[in-house]
Amino acid sequence: MKSLLTDQIVAKDVSVRTLLGLGPRDEDLGDLRQLQLAPLRGKDPLRLWVGAAMAFVAAFTMAPSMPWPIVSGWLACALAFCLWSYNLFAKLPLGDPKLSGITEYRLCNRHALYAAALWSIPFWLRGTAPPLDHVLSLWMIVLLMMLTLAIIAHSMPRACLQFIMPVSVSAAGAMVAAGSPPMAAVASLAALMLSTFCIRFGQQHVRFRRAEETLHEKTETVSLLLREFEETSADWLWQTDNNRRLVHVSPRLAYALGGTAEALEGVPLLQALSGDAWESGNFSKTLHDMAERMKRRESFSNLIVPVTIGGKPRWWELSASPRLDETGKFLGFRGVGSDVTEQHASAEQIARMARFDNLTGLPNRLSLHEDLARALSQAIDTKSRCAMLMIDLDRFKAVNDTLGHPTGDKLLAQVSARLKGIMERGMTCGRLGGDEFAVVLHNVASATAAEELAERIIQTISRPYVVDNHQLFVGASVGYAIGPQDGATVETLTRNADLALYKSKDKGGNVVAAYVASLHTQAEERRVMEQELRGALDRGEFELYYQPVVTAEDGTLNGFEALIRWHNQKLGNVSPGRFIPLAEDSRLIAPIGEWVLRTACHEAMKWPQNLKVAINVSAEQLTDPAFASVVVSALAQSGLPPQRLEIEVTESVFLRDGGGAAQLLDQLIGLGIRLSLDDFGTGYSSLGYLRKTQFSTIKVDRSFVVGAAKGSIESIAIIRAVVALADSLGMSTTAEGAETEVEVDTLRTLGCSNIQGYYYGRPMPASDVLTLFRRPDAASTAAA
Repeated sequence: MKSLLTDQIVAKDVSVRTLLGLGPRDEDLGDLRQLQLAPLRGKDPLRLWVGAAMAFVAAFTMAPSMPWPIVSGWLACALAFCLWSYNLFAKLPLGDPKLSGITEYRLCNRHALYAAALWSIPFWLRGTAPPLDHVLSLWMIVLLMMLTLAIIAHSMPRACLQFIMPVSVSAAGAMVAAGSPPMAAVASLAALMLSTFCIRFGQQHVRFRRAEETLHEKTETVSLLLREFEETSADWLWQTDNNRRLVHVSPRLAYALGGTAEALEGVPLLQALSGDAWESGNFSKTLHDMAERMKRRESFSNLIVPVTIGGKPRWWELSASPRLDETGKFLGFRGVGSDVTEQHASAEQIARMARFDNLTGLPNRLSLHEDLARALSQAIDTKSRCAMLMIDLDRFKAVNDTLGHPTGDKLLAQVSARLKGIMERGMTCGRLGGDEFAVVLHNVASATAAEELAERIIQTISRPYVVDNHQLFVGASVGYAIGPQDGATVETLTRNADLALYKSKDKGGNVVAAYVASLHTQAEERRVMEQELRGALDRGEFELYYQPVVTAEDGTLNGFEALIRWHNQKLGNVSPGRFIPLAEDSRLIAPIGEWVLRTACHEAMKWPQNLKVAINVSAEQLTDPAFASVVVSALAQSGLPPQRLEIEVTESVFLRDGGGAAQLLDQLIGLGIRLSLDDFGTGYSSLGYLRKTQFSTIKVDRSFVVGAAKGSIESIAIIRAVVALADSLGMSTTAEGAETEVEVDTLRTLGCSNIQGYYYGRPMPASDVLTLFRRPDAASTAAA
């Protein structure tokens, strides 16, 4: 089939002058130089081996009758030329259609002349009257090279001629000098015939390549019309006349249009596709675009258009090109079509999934940002305001951790339903991810209106929920920023609303916070603190202080609680309340906590053996499975008995973990380490923790100590209940924050086992702790 078409598509011959680059190029031939260079691509290794082999043959031919230095010198030059030519042409983009090829074409011709000069020399190495047998031997070798060159570089006749002619002239001259003019005539005739062959062969090559290109173009045109029908299972072919009316309607197309071929013959294509909309002229934009393209006689491909078949909407994919006769007269369009209704529905679903949250059905982050961009643009154009509200649920993580993610997902669905119920015209609410939501407000009258909506959101979200027979309570923290005054871009306004949300969370949650410029300063301070905190361990900026813990009954010292302090050259003394949460958020608490553990164990070994050391451990540390091995290592390196180490944890450890922390604490208990439950009574105070984990101590928060000393009935009742609970479970109690004698007496009366506070001693460095133990010795020495 291809050969038949190639025979029918005949390209005209290129002139000899144009072919040899001696005259103006015929523009109808396309990129002639690239057509000539393309066959040389990949032939460099062959040229290298042929040239080298022929050079060796010539050298061995000349060797018996010539001095070896002359032969070896010429051979070295020939081999060096072969390698140089190979390396140069191997890097050239021969036949690259994106380049003109003129530079490469000229380089090939120059190299042919260099090679001709090199191979013209051997005929005269025996002098101006060389022996005939020497000349004839070299002529046979050179003739073989000419034939090889004509085969390899047939598309480059000029390069062939620039090698053949000079070498042939040199050989003929040598034959005349050797006394054989007839042989010189034969050599000249052979060179002339070979040159003529190269020119004709070069013309045929260009002609054939042009025919191939024409065939390829025609094949592509046919493939455009039949691609979907033959290769991708398109449903039908369609054709119109020059008035865009259907002609030659196939049964398959008639079936797709819901009619008969006879009835559809001559019907305007637009009428057949638009259905009832033909009478009203209310076409879709895509159909209008297709009609305009056909009117301008333009090709179109893979155009998705809505059609109406039997009163039902469908989606078709259409491709077509104009039909022209031999004289270029427009005959109409021919194209292919297929029904892609199901694919279009899937694409719409995918597009929806890309912009809407699957769980709640609310717009996702992408949709919210697009809506905020529109709101900002409108606010800037009309000199009005818009707003971005960021919403974060309070106590939601506790629901996920205690009742599981399925329950949490159902809760999020109810929250989103309440948010949608609040929305009015000009408001868009969406889910950013996790338990974070956002609301975009168009044309806000004032910041007060945004704050009132935020308060309403908090009140609505904070109402009780019922999920799977569980009554749940969550709150909401809201931060907002007003555009464009707080940010003229989506990124800036979103970031500033986020800063306001952080401010709301820092206030304890369930409140509204507006963006103010000072929040950037706070964020910068946090960034600087985190940067300094990352190098604090290496710089040795941490120090442990120790606060005494005494027996309530007689005030006997029984241990110390290790408390970390940080002094930084830039920030000065930073309180633990500021840098410990930052260390947890930035994942730095693990190395800091390990340093605290190892340092405290090492210092405790310098104390009397009856004193223990208590160390606070965060929930982040207990989520690390390697923490138990770190504790074992610290005890082993310091030599501290496990019974002298007490680990203090809070209830948040259990709320944030699915059981791994409890297992790790059980491992520590198995080692003989004591456990203390800190701040009991201020959180969830679940008795299940005390049942599942064998704590040795329950610590009473200072707020209850102060309240009991002031006679608060609730505080007194709580302390008594905690003491009774601890006594029944075989645990001791430690009251924190005792600062006055009244508070100490109250705690003794209520039955607390141990007391810790300023009354007995402030936190002190390790050196001061050692001074306490040396005082009796110093006193006895002084008495002596």
